[in-house]
Amino acid sequence: MAFEGLSEKLQGVFKKLKGKGILTEADINDAMREVRLALLEADVNFKVVKDFVANVKEKSLGQDVLASLTPAQQVIKIVNNELVELMGGINSKLTYSPRGFTVFLMVGLQGTGKTTTCGKLAAYLLKNGKKPMLAACDVYRPAAIDQLEIVGKSVNVPVFTMRDCKEPDLIAEKACKEAEYKGYNVVILDTSGRLHIDEELMDELVRIKQRTKPHEILLVVDAMTGQDAVNAAKGFNDKLGIDGIIMTKLDGDSRGGAALSAKAVTGKPIKFIGMGEKMDALEAFHPERMASRILGMGDMMSLIEKAQEAYDDEKAIALEKKMRKNEFTLEDFLDQFGQIRSMGGLTKIIDMMPGINKKAMKDMDMDQSEREFIHMEAIIQSMTTEERKNPNILNASRRKRISSGCGLPVSKINQLIRKYEETKKMMKQFTGAPKHKKNKMFRGF
Repeated sequence: MAFEGLSEKLQGVFKKLKGKGILTEADINDAMREVRLALLEADVNFKVVKDFVANVKEKSLGQDVLASLTPAQQVIKIVNNELVELMGGINSKLTYSPRGFTVFLMVGLQGTGKTTTCGKLAAYLLKNGKKPMLAACDVYRPAAIDQLEIVGKSVNVPVFTMRDCKEPDLIAEKACKEAEYKGYNVVILDTSGRLHIDEELMDELVRIKQRTKPHEILLVVDAMTGQDAVNAAKGFNDKLGIDGIIMTKLDGDSRGGAALSAKAVTGKPIKFIGMGEKMDALEAFHPERMASRILGMGDMMSLIEKAQEAYDDEKAIALEKKMRKNEFTLEDFLDQFGQIRSMGGLTKIIDMMPGINKKAMKDMDMDQSEREFIHMEAIIQSMTTEERKNPNILNASRRKRISSGCGLPVSKINQLIRKYEETKKMMKQFTGAPKHKKNKMFRGF
C-alpha cells in the first residue's frame, strides 16, 4: 500500500495533538520533529523535508491557529495543504496538440516498466476517446519490439515497427507520418533505456525530439527506487527537458518518498501513477486526493470514479427489478463480487475509504479475499442452472455432489450459501427503501 509507513506515523502525530485541548509552541515543535522524522524515513528528499517542516511550523504558530477552538484540526489542515502543494497543487493533465495530431515521447532508464506503461497510456487514451498508435523505437534491448507488440495487442492498439532499421530517430519520424496518414490522432514513442544516464542515450533522445517535435516528453520512473528515481528525473529534465512524470509501481512502495519529492526537485509534475500490473492500472495523479489518503481521510472521489467505471447501468436496473421480485440468484451474487474485484479488490477499496483503521486492516489477509472469490466461482460453476437460480433445493446430496465437482469441502458450500442469504437480505432492505433515500451507486454492488 502506497505511503503506508508515512500515513501511520503522521496519523499517530495528529492523534497526540487531538488529545490536547490547547496547543503550545512546544507541542508544535514536538509534532514537527516527529513529522520530519516520518518524512525522512519515507525517503523524502532532505531539502524538501526541511522546507516542508519549516512552512508547516511557521503557519501552525500563527495566533489564529493556537487560539482557535480546534487547533489540532487547524494544524492537520495546514499539513494537508502543504502536502498538496508539495506534490504539485493540482492534477496536471496531458496536453494535446491544437492541430489535432499529438506525439508523446516516452523516455526513462531500463527496468522502470516503460514499455508496459506505453501500453497502459494507450489504453487510457483509448478509453478517453483518442485513437492512439504505438511505435517501437527501442532497437537495442532484445525482444523490445516483440514485447511492445504483445502489449499493443492486449490493449487493442496497433504498433508501428521497422525491424531492420537501427536508427530510432528515423523510426520515430516514419511512425508519426504513418500514424497521421492512417487517421490516428496520438502516437506514443517507446524509446530505449539505459542502466544510467549517459551521453549516448541523451543524444539519441535529442535526435528523436528534433525529428518528431513531441507535444509532451513523459519520463517513466520506478517509485521503488526512491530518491534514485528523483535524481534520474532531474537528470533527464536538465539534459532533455521533460513535461511530466509517470511513476510506476507506486502500489508496491510503502514509503512514497519519490512521489513526495519529484515535483519539488524537478519542477515537473507527476501526471500518472502505476498502481498495479493490469493494463488498466494507470491512474491520473491527483495531489489533493493523495494527500487525503496519506492523512487517513480516504479518497472518495477516486472510489466513486472506480465504482462508476465498474458497474453497468443496465445490469444495475435489472438487478433492482430482480430484488423486488425476490429473484436474486447465486449468479447475481457472484456478479456483485466480480464488480468489487474489477475495482481493484478490497485492498484498494479500503485504501480509499475514510475512517478505516488501516493498521487493523493489515491483520486481514487480503489475498484470502481473492481466494474466497475464486472458491465461490468454482462452487457456483459446479452447480446446475436450476441450483444457481434456486439455492433452496440444495439438499445434502446435492451439496456433496457440488463438493466433488469443485474440489472444496461441503463446509465451504454452506459458508457460501450463508453469505448469499445475508447479502440478499441486506440488498432487499435497500431496494425497499424510499427512492429519495436510495444511493444510485449502491445499485451496482
